[in-house]
Amino acid sequence: MIVDELRGHLVSELPEQRLTDVRIGLGYTAVMLEDGAVGVAYTFREDAAAGCSVFMGRRPLAGRTTTEILEYLGSTEGVESTVGLAVANALANRAHPDQREGDILDLLPTRPDDRVGMVGFFGPLVGPLEKRVRELTIFERNMARSERVLPAEAALEQLPQCDVAVITSTALIRGDMDRLLEATAGCREVALVGASTPLVPAVLAPRGVTLLSGVVVTDGPGILQIVSEGGGMGFFGARVRKVNLRL
Repeated sequence: MIVDELRGHLVSELPEQRLTDVRIGLGYTAVMLEDGAVGVAYTFREDAAAGCSVFMGRRPLAGRTTTEILEYLGSTEGVESTVGLAVANALANRAHPDQREGDILDLLPTRPDDRVGMVGFFGPLVGPLEKRVRELTIFERNMARSERVLPAEAALEQLPQCDVAVITSTALIRGDMDRLLEATAGCREVALVGASTPLVPAVLAPRGVTLLSGVVVTDGPGILQIVSEGGGMGFFGARVRKVNLRL
C-alpha cells in the first residue's frame, strides 16, 4: 500500500524525532516535532470512536518517536490514521527550492477538451476549472456539499475516462488512495491537493502523480492554537505557505 511506502521512506530517509505536542482538533490535527516543525492533517470527526475519548491509541503521544507514531498511518481507526499523516507531514513538508507558491491551476495544465475528475469538493477550484475544460465531474462523500456532486464510490468507475484528476489527499487517511491512483493510470495529469498532502515526490511520482499541492507551516504555535480552537484552512492564513510541487 502507498501508506506503507510513505512510512518506509520517511523512516529510512529522515532523522527520527520526538513529538513535543499533539492537538486533535475538530477540523484538523496538528503535530509538533522537537525541531519545531509542525504538520497537519484533516480530522474526520465522524470517524472518531463513540464516547468521550476519540483517540484510543498509545498515551501520551507527546514524547513518542516519529517512527512509533507513523505506524498509525493507514490505521482503520480514522483519528489514528490522521495523527500518523500529520506526523508524516511534519517530517516531510519543509521549504524546498523546487516549491512554487500560488494557485494550483497555474501549474495544472488543462485543455479545452479535457474531462476532469475531482475527488473531494474543492469549491474555489470548481468555477475556474469549469471555464477551462469540457467537463468537470465531482465525487464527494458528503453529498450535502453541493447539489452537483456524485457519490464518492462512482470515482473508481469514472476516473478512467478522465484526462485530468484532482484528488483530495485525505484519501490517504480513508485508505482509498491506492484504488484511486489505479483508476487514474490513464490520466495525463494527477494532482493531490489539500493541507493533508505529504510533499514526498519519491513515493508519489512512481504512482503516476504529477503535481502535489499542500502546505508548509511557518508559524507552528499559531497553527496549534487554531487547531485546538476548532479551526481549519480558513483560519490558517499567513501561518502556512500554500505550495505546489511539479513531479
